[in-house]
Amino acid sequence: MGNNKKIIDVRTQEEFKEAHAPGSINIPLQEIPQRMDEFKTLETPFILCCAGGTRSGRAMEYLSAQGFECENGGSWKNFAK
Repeated sequence: MGNNKKIIDVRTQEEFKEAHAPGSINIPLQEIPQRMDEFKTLETPFILCCAGGTRSGRAMEYLSAQGFECENGGSWKNFAK
């Protein structure tokens, strides 16, 4: 992962509050359609993460279909170091 890529954590707010990767922002999967304006302000490509990779994969498919350059980073723990 390049250090210049933004990490977007698509877990719930509760999960994010418990622990998350430094510098990541929380946009829960179910809120993505309503928060598209926020994605438009982010520099691409960005990395999506969640607990294990399933939700971030769904988010990547949706956002890619909307024209965003993004990738599935899998678990947020991959970026917690």
